[in-house]
Amino acid sequence: MNKSLTIAAAATMLACGSISLNAQTMIQKNEIKLQSDLMTPEALWAMGRIGGAQASPDGKKIVYQVGYYSIQENKGHQMLFVSDANGRNKISLTKDAESETDAAWIDGGRKIAFLRGGQLWMMNADGTGRQQLTHDKTDIDGFRFSPDGKQVILIKSIPYHGSIQQNPSDLPKATGRLVTDMNYRHWDHYVESIEHPFLATVNADGTITEGTDILQSEPYECPMAPFGGIEQLAWSPDSRSIAYTCRKKEGVAYANSTDADIYLYDIATKTTRNLCKPEGYQEPAIDYTKSMRNQTVNHQKGDRMVGYDVNPKFSPDGKYIAWQSMEHDGYESDLNRLCVMDIATGKKTYVVNKDNFDSNVDDYCWANDSKSVYFLGCWHACVNVYDVTLGRKVMQVSPEQWNDYGSLQMLGNDAKSRTLLVSRHSMIAPDDLYLLTAGKAKSGKLTQVTTENADILSQLAKPTIQQRWVKTTDGKQELVWIILPPHFDKNKKYPTLLYCEGGPQSPVSQFWSYRWNFFIMAAHGYVIVAPNRRGLPGFGSAWNEEISGDWTGQCMNDYLSAIDDAANNLPYVDKDKLGCVGASFGGFSVYYLAGHHNKRFKCFIAHDGAFNLESMYTDTEEAWFSNWEYDDAYWNKDMTANAKKTYENSPHKFVGQWDTPILCIHGEKDYRINANQGMGAFNAARMRGIPAELLIFPDENHWVLKPQNGILWQRTFFNWLDKWLKK
Repeated sequence: MNKSLTIAAAATMLACGSISLNAQTMIQKNEIKLQSDLMTPEALWAMGRIGGAQASPDGKKIVYQVGYYSIQENKGHQMLFVSDANGRNKISLTKDAESETDAAWIDGGRKIAFLRGGQLWMMNADGTGRQQLTHDKTDIDGFRFSPDGKQVILIKSIPYHGSIQQNPSDLPKATGRLVTDMNYRHWDHYVESIEHPFLATVNADGTITEGTDILQSEPYECPMAPFGGIEQLAWSPDSRSIAYTCRKKEGVAYANSTDADIYLYDIATKTTRNLCKPEGYQEPAIDYTKSMRNQTVNHQKGDRMVGYDVNPKFSPDGKYIAWQSMEHDGYESDLNRLCVMDIATGKKTYVVNKDNFDSNVDDYCWANDSKSVYFLGCWHACVNVYDVTLGRKVMQVSPEQWNDYGSLQMLGNDAKSRTLLVSRHSMIAPDDLYLLTAGKAKSGKLTQVTTENADILSQLAKPTIQQRWVKTTDGKQELVWIILPPHFDKNKKYPTLLYCEGGPQSPVSQFWSYRWNFFIMAAHGYVIVAPNRRGLPGFGSAWNEEISGDWTGQCMNDYLSAIDDAANNLPYVDKDKLGCVGASFGGFSVYYLAGHHNKRFKCFIAHDGAFNLESMYTDTEEAWFSNWEYDDAYWNKDMTANAKKTYENSPHKFVGQWDTPILCIHGEKDYRINANQGMGAFNAARMRGIPAELLIFPDENHWVLKPQNGILWQRTFFNWLDKWLKK
């Protein structure tokens, strides 16, 4: 471990922001003094991570959540804060070691509801007058109060045995699971419970009943795993109905389909109707060993919406309901459009589609006057804020800068207001909250509300970010980010990393990551080349879709075009010290390039990457992914040309051409890309006598979430790079 890491580790342990309280450790803001102006793993983990935020109904106050982490305690603590909308008069609402989350204004903005210890609580806006509202035997995972304040949706887990049989009652210590269908595990857990929304009543004293399951006896999850939350449900402004998101499938159909719908539940009649399918709709026969791309049942016809429809939101005047909508079943990275339905007539309009914004709607909120919708979308590797009228006129309202906006909502309920509360980050700064006042195109006024990590960032020398357009092998232009080390000297030569993005359809935008962090890579003395290769959103749907069925074609050429351009045209890039790193599809890319790089690279790092695509096809719990991306099951004798090419070019078939040291990293709780993929790659390298290491995490999923594991990840990452690119 190098000297700067040791010093920073000691500083973090001595000033980790923790105090002893009731035999528990309260983890608070980390007040650390760095011994160097270069970013370290410990400095990254010392940063506060801003989570959810909500403006009060009058727009004068903001309550928000921040997560702090202790390396020594190996855990985090979620705290709530409230401030004026301009960021002044900030106070901490959380006073002890118990995490508090999901804050929301209720009672007209006089009180704040929040989750604590698995139950729903309420307090005054200054943190006084705390009252526990639920005493439920089941933990509350999310909540949403009705506009009139008389009812509340409670998200709770219920037992589920659709794919895993319950063990006999006389074998209470048996750990075996008898699996009877697909979808027996998802993301990082075995599916033995699912979430349901319960409709509860608010009593006169503020306490809340346990509620009634609005999906009673339905074996379907709502919100949907693995990442869905309360945003997948919405109250109508009159408090008479609830819109919710659900994929009403089980077993094989669930594992192979992304067909989620928006349902409208009438509270008075307790009836439900599907807003995405006509009454009497019958599911067509589907061959799940064939790509949905090649089956006509996959396409939208008339009022039949068969893709991923999620996150409903009613307009403030109650006339419309909007949601994000994908067209094709089985395609998780399909174009995310914005659908608006006139509730009175049932007419649906895609107010954002490829013809007026050929990229994804990542999040959205209604304007207070119900005449337009603000949304987040990525274009040319930056995520900005846009305004679309119901007449489908789109205009960017955020200023033209290199950054990503991560969330948005209106500041208060004033119908004339054009001010939003947004979060924003970039490659050189984590999330903070801002006020964005929309004006003319690209002229929005920004006011910073929080400066959560200013004390740490002020101690650090920052990398330099550059944008470069590179010609690809098929004559097109590819946007590439170049990240230069702090204290950059144009007369020096630097070891350089090719960064391979995951997804495969995730943008290489101005993202901030606490693991794949360009700031810390640059601080370790590396130039980073980060291309927006084929298969990424923000450059039109044709560019994004070109990767499906062609994982080893043009996208791999795009990677090589980017690194070759840097090596041949940027004098500070040391072409004899090139490394290649990536996770997920980026890890797959590393494994493939290891057999096709023609000695460009001196070392590789692959995290949670697919190595053997035949194995991956049936290993993954999300079978729709491999169905869409590969075209066919590997056992089909009549497989398409794309499928044949995919399997023939699986990285494991080119291990005989590997000649370069490789570090493989994998989490054993990663059920999307199973750990056998990383183990197989490592074993193959070692059997061929290639220097290799395997960093395996028995308790991590597709990500690395525990503080000490995160530090171990970073140290292993840089020790490997330094060994082969610096020494």
